[in-house]
Formats: sequence, structure tokens, C-alpha cells
Amino acid sequence: MKIIHLTDTHFGYTGQKIYQRSPIPALEEAVKSINKEHSDAEMMVITGDLAHAGHPEAYQNLKSTLEKLTIPYHLVIGNHDDRPTISELFNDFEMDQDGFAQKVINTEKGLFILLDTVIEGTHAGYYCDKRFAWLEEQLIKANNAPVYIFMHHAPFDTGIPAMDVISLDKSQGRRLGELFDKYGNVKHLFFGHYHRPIAGQWRGIAFSTLRGMNHQVRLDLHREDMIQGCFEEPQYCVVLMEEDRTLIHYHDYMHQSEHFNIGSPVEAHI
Repeated sequence: MKIIHLTDTHFGYTGQKIYQRSPIPALEEAVKSINKEHSDAEMMVITGDLAHAGHPEAYQNLKSTLEKLTIPYHLVIGNHDDRPTISELFNDFEMDQDGFAQKVINTEKGLFILLDTVIEGTHAGYYCDKRFAWLEEQLIKANNAPVYIFMHHAPFDTGIPAMDVISLDKSQGRRLGELFDKYGNVKHLFFGHYHRPIAGQWRGIAFSTLRGMNHQVRLDLHREDMIQGCFEEPQYCVVLMEEDRTLIHYHDYMHQSEHFNIGSPVEAHI
């Protein structure tokens, strides 16, 4: 099964530039690329910061762009987003019984669980007792079926100090890990927020994230007092879920360079 992972679109109101450039062209080109190259994907998931400041017109602009996509898409909320506005504009943006933007998607490869790690008044992540109760209920219902988690904030430090200040609350991250340990069926964790390609393993669970669409965070493993921005190529991930593995292909779809044939795979030396 193939899915597309994309994150941090940071849309603004019409004409608004985010850090001196419009976020619309990057997503428009992503949609064109996905339609052309990956129309066989089951879905696309965007892991948060859909808008830059929760402006209603920003979500309308996002919706208009995503309507050109030929595959279904699902949205995760991020710290720049506004739940009521998204739910009003996107009909399939589901809320749980406590009003959090969380849902479960049944797929042929298992359950996709989309989490809400947002709390108003801070860019850091938060996961309260009500959300933990909902998540554990879903893990129980999964009955040991494979589970794939999609969220905005990572529940662990990434090594980028200025971003780790606004990761998921540390104690809640540990609690989340203990919950995943308890049930043992979480296969992969997809997240956004960090605007950088990062992959690895946490408590035995594989994880991945990728560059933001409009602006990126520079790789700075030292400075704690200021998030360092930059403009690198936007990217989306093509995720191939096989019986015995999950493959993540990072696609810098707007990169422009000469294309050429290297040679036959049985004859050429790369």
C-alpha cells in the first residue's frame, strides 16, 4: 500500500507571504506531482500547521488547492491551527467525543490513528488525560492489529534544541511511550512540526518526518534561544507499506537539475 506524507503547509490569507514568500505554489506543485506520479496512493496525510495563524481564508485557500488532488487526504492539527475553523470548512475533519481532532482510519495494513497534540496559548505540544483515555481505547480496539500514528509534535527530543523546547510535554511524551510499550503494536510514527527530514527509532518504534512545505528549519544542533529558518527544497514522502517493511522515500519534487540515463541496472556501475 502506498500513502503520501506531507507536512506544515502554513497557508495564509490571500496574498499573504509567510517569511517573505507565498506558501501556495509549493503545495500546488506538490498536488500536480502527486497526481502525475502517485495517483495510485491510497491517501495523503498532512501532519499539522495547515495554516500559519488559523485564519479562515487560509483554510479556504488550502481547501481550494487540495480539491485538485485526485487521492483522498486527511488532516492533522498543529500548533498554528484552529480547531473550530478547520472543522467548519472541512467536512471530514472529525472530532472525538471530547472535542479533540482525533480519529481512526481503517486500512488494509492496519489502523492509522491521527492525534491532536495542540493546546491553546503555546506552540509546544500537550496531550491531556482525556486524549490518553481515547487513545488507549483505540489501542484496545485494535486487538493487536498494526497501528500507525500520525501527530504534529514528536514525543521525544530530536537533537535540535530550539525546536525541542516546543516538542510534546516531556512527561506526556514518556507516558505516551509507556502506553505504546504496553500494547506493542505501533509500527511507525509520522510527525510534522520540525520542518526537517528526520528519521530513526524511539523505544523500538520507527519514526519519520520531513521538510515543511513553505519554509524549513536549518540543521542547528547547538543554539537553544532561536529557531534557525532557511529555504530548502520542499518535499513530500512516498510511503510504501509492505508485509515485512515500511519504506520512506523523500521526494524533492521541485528540485531542478539535469536528468540522464545512468545505464542498465545489470550492466552499469553507478
